[in-house]
Amino acid sequence: MHAIETKDVSFSYEGGGFRIAHLDLTVEEGEFLAVLGHNGSGKSTLARLLNGILVPDSGTIRVFGTPLDDQHLYEVRKQVGVVFQNPDNQTVASIVEDDVAFGAENVGLPREEIAKRVEFALGAVGMLGLRNAVVSRLSGGQKQRVAIAGVLALKPRVMILDESTAMLDPRGRREIVEVVKKLNREEKITVILITHFMEEALLADRAVVMNRGEIALTDTPAGIFARHEELLTYNLALPRIGVIAKKLTEGGLRVRDTLDPEQLAEDIARSVRR
Repeated sequence: MHAIETKDVSFSYEGGGFRIAHLDLTVEEGEFLAVLGHNGSGKSTLARLLNGILVPDSGTIRVFGTPLDDQHLYEVRKQVGVVFQNPDNQTVASIVEDDVAFGAENVGLPREEIAKRVEFALGAVGMLGLRNAVVSRLSGGQKQRVAIAGVLALKPRVMILDESTAMLDPRGRREIVEVVKKLNREEKITVILITHFMEEALLADRAVVMNRGEIALTDTPAGIFARHEELLTYNLALPRIGVIAKKLTEGGLRVRDTLDPEQLAEDIARSVRR
C-alpha cells in the first residue's frame, strides 16, 4: 500500500522565487526513503507539504489513500509526524516525560493511554532512564530523541525527519539515525529522512535527489552514488567511504568502488599483502 502519493504537485511561495514543480512521488508503507539535495533544492518544502503545513497550488497528495485536504487535514496529521532540525524549537515542557506527553494530551487521549504511549515512546528512543530529567540540560542528541519520542507518542504511521541531525555532532547523528532505523525495522514506521549527510542515506531502502523543486534522480542509495559525475552537477558528493575508495584507486591501490567499509578494509588488506 502507498503510504504517501503525490501527483503533479506544484507549489510556490508568495512573491515568486523558489517552487516545487509537478512533483510525482510514491512512498510505500514501511519504506525507508532518503531525500537528498543541496540547500534550496526543495527538501524542507516537500516535508511541509506532506504534513499539510503548506498547501500545494495544484496537484494532489494522498496519505494511505486519504486526500490531504481541508476536510481530512486533522486525520492525516495524526498519521504523519515531522521532526525538525532544531530540537530546542520543538520543546514545550521543561521535564522530559511532560514534553513527550504534550502532543497526546492535545489530541484528547485518556490519561491512561497517554501514560502507555509515553512509556512506549521513551523506551523506543532509549530515554526511559531520563524521563524526569530537565530537557534544557540534555545533550543535543538526547533532545532530538525527546523530539522523536513526542512524535512517536502520537503513534504516526509515517515519520518525516527534516534535517533532524544537522545540528548534532557525529556521535549524536549516529544515535538518531540508529533510533530511526530501529523504528522503521521494528515498529514498521514509514520513514522519510531528509538529509544532506550522504552517509545517512546509505541506510535507506531508496533515495531520491531533489534539484530546483523537482526529483532529479531516484534509485537505491548504491545506485544513486554510482553516478558520481551526475551527483556533482547537483552539488552533492559521495559518502566519505566512497571518497576514500575513489582516492585509493586513483593512488594505485587495487580496491573496489564500494560503499561498504568492511569490504574496503578487506580490499586494502589484500592489496597490502601482495
